[in-house]
Amino acid sequence: MQDNSAAVYKIWAVDNVVYGPVELPMLVDWIREERITADTWIYCEEGDVWRKAAKVPELAMFFRSKGGGAGTAHAADPETTGVRTLHGIKPGALRRVKVFAEMSDDQLALFMNYMDVQHVRQWTEIVKQGDHGEAMFLILDGELRVRLMISGKETILTTLAAGEFFGEISIFDSGPRSADVVSNKDSVLLKVTAESFEKLLKEAPALAAPLLFAIGKTLTSRIRADNKRYKDSVTFARTATGNAAPAPR
Repeated sequence: MQDNSAAVYKIWAVDNVVYGPVELPMLVDWIREERITADTWIYCEEGDVWRKAAKVPELAMFFRSKGGGAGTAHAADPETTGVRTLHGIKPGALRRVKVFAEMSDDQLALFMNYMDVQHVRQWTEIVKQGDHGEAMFLILDGELRVRLMISGKETILTTLAAGEFFGEISIFDSGPRSADVVSNKDSVLLKVTAESFEKLLKEAPALAAPLLFAIGKTLTSRIRADNKRYKDSVTFARTATGNAAPAPR
Protein backbone atom coordinates (compact mmCIF):
# COMPACT_ATOMS: atom_id res chain seq x y z
CA MET A 1 0.00 0.00 0.00
CA GLN A 2 1.33 3.46 -0.94
CA ASP A 3 2.44 5.71 1.91
CA ASN A 4 0.83 8.99 0.83
CA SER A 5 2.37 10.88 3.74
CA ALA A 6 5.78 10.46 2.08
CA ALA A 7 4.62 11.72 -1.30
CA VAL A 8 6.04 15.05 -2.45
CA TYR A 9 3.92 17.80 -4.01
CA LYS A 10 4.28 21.30 -5.42
CA ILE A 11 1.61 24.02 -5.62
CA TRP A 12 1.00 26.53 -8.40
CA ALA A 13 -0.32 29.47 -6.38
CA VAL A 14 -2.54 32.37 -7.45
CA ASP A 15 0.52 34.65 -7.62
CA ASN A 16 1.96 32.34 -10.35
CA VAL A 17 4.71 31.11 -8.03
CA VAL A 18 5.37 27.39 -7.53
CA TYR A 19 5.70 26.47 -3.84
CA GLY A 20 7.21 23.27 -2.51
CA PRO A 21 8.12 20.55 -2.32
CA VAL A 22 5.75 19.80 0.57
CA GLU A 23 4.23 16.64 1.96
CA LEU A 24 0.57 15.66 2.24
CA PRO A 25 -0.07 16.91 5.81
CA MET A 26 1.01 20.41 4.77
CA LEU A 27 -1.38 20.32 1.78
CA VAL A 28 -4.25 19.34 4.07
CA ASP A 29 -3.46 22.23 6.43
CA TRP A 30 -3.43 24.67 3.49
CA ILE A 31 -6.80 23.37 2.29
CA ARG A 32 -8.28 23.98 5.74
CA GLU A 33 -6.78 27.47 5.76
CA GLU A 34 -8.24 28.15 2.27
CA ARG A 35 -4.76 28.69 0.78
CA ILE A 36 -5.52 25.79 -1.58
CA THR A 37 -8.87 25.66 -3.35
CA ALA A 38 -10.45 23.00 -5.55
CA ASP A 39 -9.02 24.70 -8.64
CA THR A 40 -5.44 25.09 -7.37
CA TRP A 41 -2.95 23.17 -9.54
CA ILE A 42 -0.99 20.51 -7.63
CA TYR A 43 2.06 18.64 -8.93
CA CYS A 44 2.72 15.11 -7.66
CA GLU A 45 6.36 14.16 -8.08
CA GLU A 46 5.66 10.43 -7.99
CA GLY A 47 3.22 10.54 -10.91
CA ASP A 48 5.00 13.45 -12.62
CA VAL A 49 1.64 15.10 -13.35
CA TRP A 50 -0.21 18.36 -12.59
CA ARG A 51 -3.85 18.09 -11.46
CA LYS A 52 -6.38 20.44 -9.91
CA ALA A 53 -6.51 19.84 -6.16
CA ALA A 54 -10.02 18.39 -6.24
CA LYS A 55 -8.82 15.81 -8.80
CA VAL A 56 -5.89 14.59 -6.69
CA PRO A 57 -7.16 11.28 -5.22
CA GLU A 58 -5.71 11.80 -1.75
CA LEU A 59 -7.15 15.34 -1.54
CA ALA A 60 -10.58 14.85 -3.16
CA MET A 61 -12.24 13.90 0.13
CA PHE A 62 -11.50 17.30 1.64
CA PHE A 63 -13.42 19.09 -1.12
CA ARG A 64 -16.35 16.66 -1.12
CA SER A 65 -16.66 17.23 2.62
CA LYS A 66 -17.21 20.92 1.89
CA GLY A 67 -20.43 20.03 0.10
CA GLY A 68 -19.22 20.06 -3.50
CA GLY A 69 -18.45 17.54 -6.18
CA ALA A 70 -15.07 16.60 -7.54
CA GLY A 71 -14.39 20.05 -9.02
CA THR A 72 -16.08 22.37 -6.57
CA ALA A 73 -15.44 23.44 -3.01
CA HIS A 74 -18.41 25.37 -1.64
CA ALA A 75 -18.20 27.70 1.33
CA ALA A 76 -19.39 26.21 4.57
CA ASP A 77 -22.80 27.29 5.85
CA PRO A 78 -22.28 29.83 8.64
CA GLU A 79 -25.55 28.76 10.28
CA THR A 80 -24.21 25.23 10.81
CA THR A 81 -20.50 25.89 11.35
CA GLY A 82 -20.49 29.18 13.25
CA VAL A 83 -17.87 30.58 10.84
CA ARG A 84 -18.55 34.12 9.64
CA THR A 85 -18.50 34.56 5.88
CA LEU A 86 -18.52 37.64 3.66
CA HIS A 87 -20.70 37.03 0.62
CA GLY A 88 -19.90 33.32 0.93
CA ILE A 89 -16.16 33.89 1.39
CA LYS A 90 -14.67 32.38 4.54
CA PRO A 91 -11.92 34.19 6.52
CA GLY A 92 -9.21 31.74 5.43
CA ALA A 93 -9.76 32.63 1.77
CA LEU A 94 -8.35 36.11 2.45
CA ARG A 95 -4.88 34.56 2.73
CA ARG A 96 -4.77 34.51 -1.06
CA VAL A 97 -3.96 38.22 -0.67
CA LYS A 98 -0.29 38.46 0.35
CA VAL A 99 -0.80 41.04 3.09
CA PHE A 100 -3.16 38.64 4.93
CA ALA A 101 -1.03 35.50 4.49
CA GLU A 102 0.22 35.29 8.09
CA MET A 103 -3.00 36.32 9.87
CA SER A 104 -5.03 33.88 11.96
CA ASP A 105 -8.63 32.98 11.16
CA ASP A 106 -9.81 35.11 14.09
CA GLN A 107 -7.88 38.14 12.80
CA LEU A 108 -9.23 37.65 9.28
CA ALA A 109 -12.79 37.28 10.56
CA LEU A 110 -12.39 40.59 12.39
CA PHE A 111 -10.91 42.24 9.28
CA MET A 112 -14.04 41.26 7.35
CA ASN A 113 -15.97 43.83 9.36
CA TYR A 114 -14.05 46.60 7.59
CA MET A 115 -14.34 45.52 3.95
CA ASP A 116 -16.80 44.54 1.27
CA VAL A 117 -16.62 42.09 -1.64
CA GLN A 118 -17.08 43.15 -5.26
CA HIS A 119 -17.54 40.64 -8.08
CA VAL A 120 -16.63 42.37 -11.36
CA ARG A 121 -17.14 41.09 -14.88
CA GLN A 122 -14.50 41.05 -17.59
CA TRP A 123 -13.81 44.49 -19.16
CA THR A 124 -15.35 46.37 -16.21
CA GLU A 125 -13.75 49.76 -15.52
CA ILE A 126 -13.25 49.66 -11.75
CA VAL A 127 -11.67 53.10 -11.30
CA LYS A 128 -11.37 55.91 -13.82
CA GLN A 129 -8.51 58.35 -14.19
CA GLY A 130 -9.43 61.76 -12.80
CA ASP A 131 -12.27 60.53 -10.58
CA HIS A 132 -11.87 61.24 -6.88
CA GLY A 133 -11.04 58.02 -5.02
CA GLU A 134 -12.49 56.92 -1.70
CA ALA A 135 -11.33 53.30 -1.43
CA MET A 136 -8.51 50.85 -2.09
CA PHE A 137 -8.99 47.35 -3.55
CA LEU A 138 -7.29 44.03 -2.85
CA ILE A 139 -7.47 41.35 -5.55
CA LEU A 140 -8.78 38.03 -4.23
CA ASP A 141 -9.13 36.44 -7.65
CA GLY A 142 -8.76 37.46 -11.30
CA GLU A 143 -6.55 39.84 -13.27
CA LEU A 144 -6.67 43.61 -13.91
CA ARG A 145 -4.72 46.10 -16.01
CA VAL A 146 -3.72 49.64 -15.14
CA ARG A 147 -3.89 51.94 -18.17
CA LEU A 148 -3.70 55.49 -19.45
CA MET A 149 -5.77 56.70 -22.38
CA ILE A 150 -3.62 59.05 -24.48
CA SER A 151 -5.11 60.56 -27.65
CA GLY A 152 -7.76 57.84 -27.60
CA LYS A 153 -5.19 55.03 -27.44
CA GLU A 154 -4.61 52.70 -24.51
CA THR A 155 -1.20 52.52 -22.85
CA ILE A 156 -0.89 49.68 -20.33
CA LEU A 157 1.22 50.60 -17.30
CA THR A 158 1.09 47.23 -15.52
CA THR A 159 -0.99 44.09 -14.98
CA LEU A 160 -2.20 43.15 -11.49
CA ALA A 161 -2.84 39.55 -10.38
CA ALA A 162 -4.51 37.87 -7.40
CA GLY A 163 -2.78 38.79 -4.15
CA GLU A 164 -1.99 42.39 -5.17
CA PHE A 165 -3.77 45.67 -4.40
CA PHE A 166 -4.31 49.12 -5.91
CA GLY A 167 -5.84 52.51 -5.14
CA GLU A 168 -4.16 52.58 -1.73
CA ILE A 169 -3.42 56.33 -1.85
CA SER A 170 -7.16 56.95 -1.71
CA ILE A 171 -7.38 55.86 1.93
CA PHE A 172 -5.06 58.78 2.78
CA ASP A 173 -6.03 61.30 0.10
CA SER A 174 -9.32 61.48 -1.79
CA GLY A 175 -7.60 63.16 -4.74
CA PRO A 176 -8.06 62.16 -8.39
CA ARG A 177 -7.17 58.66 -9.60
CA SER A 178 -3.92 58.63 -11.57
CA ALA A 179 -5.00 55.92 -14.05
CA ASP A 180 -7.84 53.63 -15.13
CA VAL A 181 -8.05 50.09 -13.75
CA VAL A 182 -9.94 47.58 -15.92
CA SER A 183 -10.63 43.86 -15.35
CA ASN A 184 -9.00 41.55 -17.90
CA LYS A 185 -11.20 38.70 -16.69
CA ASP A 186 -13.97 38.09 -14.15
CA SER A 187 -12.47 39.08 -10.80
CA VAL A 188 -13.21 39.19 -7.08
CA LEU A 189 -12.07 42.28 -5.16
CA LEU A 190 -12.02 43.29 -1.52
CA LYS A 191 -12.91 46.95 -1.10
CA VAL A 192 -11.69 48.99 1.87
CA THR A 193 -13.02 52.55 2.02
CA ALA A 194 -11.17 55.44 3.62
CA GLU A 195 -13.92 55.64 6.24
CA SER A 196 -13.62 51.93 7.06
CA PHE A 197 -9.84 52.17 7.31
CA GLU A 198 -10.04 55.10 9.73
CA LYS A 199 -12.43 53.01 11.82
CA LEU A 200 -10.01 50.06 11.68
CA LEU A 201 -7.14 52.26 12.87
CA LYS A 202 -9.16 53.35 15.90
CA GLU A 203 -10.74 50.01 16.80
CA ALA A 204 -8.04 47.46 15.82
CA PRO A 205 -4.70 49.17 15.10
CA ALA A 206 -2.82 45.84 15.28
CA LEU A 207 -4.80 44.66 12.25
CA ALA A 208 -4.11 47.86 10.34
CA ALA A 209 -0.34 47.60 10.82
CA PRO A 210 0.38 44.82 8.25
CA LEU A 211 -1.69 46.64 5.61
CA LEU A 212 0.08 49.93 6.30
CA PHE A 213 3.45 48.17 6.08
CA ALA A 214 2.53 46.61 2.73
CA ILE A 215 1.35 49.98 1.40
CA GLY A 216 4.60 51.57 2.53
CA LYS A 217 6.69 48.91 0.73
CA THR A 218 4.65 49.32 -2.45
CA LEU A 219 4.94 53.11 -2.45
CA THR A 220 8.70 52.87 -1.78
CA SER A 221 9.11 50.52 -4.75
CA ARG A 222 7.16 52.89 -7.00
CA ILE A 223 9.21 55.92 -5.90
CA ARG A 224 12.46 54.06 -6.61
CA ALA A 225 11.18 53.03 -10.05
CA ASP A 226 10.07 56.61 -10.83
CA ASN A 227 13.45 57.97 -9.72
CA LYS A 228 15.24 55.49 -11.97
CA ARG A 229 13.05 56.41 -14.95
CA TYR A 230 13.71 60.10 -14.33
CA LYS A 231 17.47 59.52 -14.06
CA ASP A 232 17.47 57.43 -17.26
CA SER A 233 15.51 60.07 -19.16
CA VAL A 234 17.86 62.86 -18.02
CA THR A 235 20.92 60.76 -18.93
CA PHE A 236 19.45 60.00 -22.35
CA ALA A 237 18.60 63.66 -22.99
CA ARG A 238 22.08 64.84 -22.00
CA THR A 239 23.74 62.15 -24.10
CA ALA A 240 21.58 63.01 -27.10
CA THR A 241 22.38 66.72 -26.69
CA GLY A 242 26.09 66.06 -26.34
CA ASN A 243 26.17 63.95 -29.49
CA ALA A 244 24.22 66.39 -31.58
CA ALA A 245 26.02 67.97 -34.49
CA PRO A 246 26.91 71.66 -33.96
CA ALA A 247 24.55 74.11 -35.54
CA PRO A 248 25.80 75.71 -38.79
CA ARG A 249 27.10 79.25 -38.47
